[in-house]
Amino acid sequence: MSKIALKTASVLAFERNLDVSDAYLWQKDSQGSSENKTASPIIVKEKSVRGTISNRLKNAITNDPAKLDAETEKANLQKVDSASLDENNDTLIARFSLKVLSFTGKPNVCNDQDYQQALEQVVTDYIDAQGVDELARRYAINVLNARWLWRNRVGTESIKVTVKCNEQTVTVDDAKAYGLKGFDSDDANIKQVADWVKAGLNGEAFIILYVEAQAIIGYGQEVYPSQELILDTGSKKSKVLYRVSDCKGSESNAGMHSQKISNAIRTIDDWYPNAEFPIAVEPYGAVTTLGTAFRQPKAKMDFYSLFDNWVLKGDAPDVNQQHYVMGVLIRGGVFGASGKE
Repeated sequence: MSKIALKTASVLAFERNLDVSDAYLWQKDSQGSSENKTASPIIVKEKSVRGTISNRLKNAITNDPAKLDAETEKANLQKVDSASLDENNDTLIARFSLKVLSFTGKPNVCNDQDYQQALEQVVTDYIDAQGVDELARRYAINVLNARWLWRNRVGTESIKVTVKCNEQTVTVDDAKAYGLKGFDSDDANIKQVADWVKAGLNGEAFIILYVEAQAIIGYGQEVYPSQELILDTGSKKSKVLYRVSDCKGSESNAGMHSQKISNAIRTIDDWYPNAEFPIAVEPYGAVTTLGTAFRQPKAKMDFYSLFDNWVLKGDAPDVNQQHYVMGVLIRGGVFGASGKE
């Protein structure tokens, strides 16, 4: 009997293996006495501002010079959210937790057992041949370099990062010493955090990292929580910041989305064609802020092209692209060939 040709499962999904919490934003004074260094939450406040017209105006107006002049003279009244340190605090504190779950290659959902068996064998062969060392090391660097602070990382005097795991602590006094454009850094701190991540991915231990950054940004300076996507076009507020609750019942504390933190940690893909900087691991290498997908299907370097050739045909890509494919599986998502367009 001839062997049945293997096809991609129509239903295929992976749970994420790096489970990140929201980040909570706090503040303190780095210069105060020890009793005055207690951290307090950063509160999101609403304010109304009178701005100017700076956006491009519609053609109907620009074609009429009189209307154009009148429109540009109007005030731009806005209601926005903002978040800043208090005038007596100069340090932003950001905290989140990162749970590392075992990565075996077994999908969360798969409706084709032959396909699942082939898929799990591919992951097993990868782990036996390459291991998760390189992926773990890159994740560790992105935790320690505070990439996940995003805009809050810019313009800081200094950033101290602390990572705690199972009664052990790693402290980096100068997170900015680790660059954002490459992964050549290697020291004892990176090795320790990478070993924790590796142990979690390999299922050798229960791993949850408690991460904290303390960034000195200046007294009263603005901080940048996540911004909410406003789908209600009738909203009267032009900028809404993400709020998290605390144990005291406050619902106005500043926070950052777990998705934003996760995106920074998995910004490890510098294996895409003509790479100039690392991007987050995504099936098509999409970076929405740049309006570009760096792994377009026409180049056959996207996740699905590499993944299908590897699982269905046994055509393994080079080692760097193997890291990328496994990084997408660790990211998690729905990858089935449902046939729906």
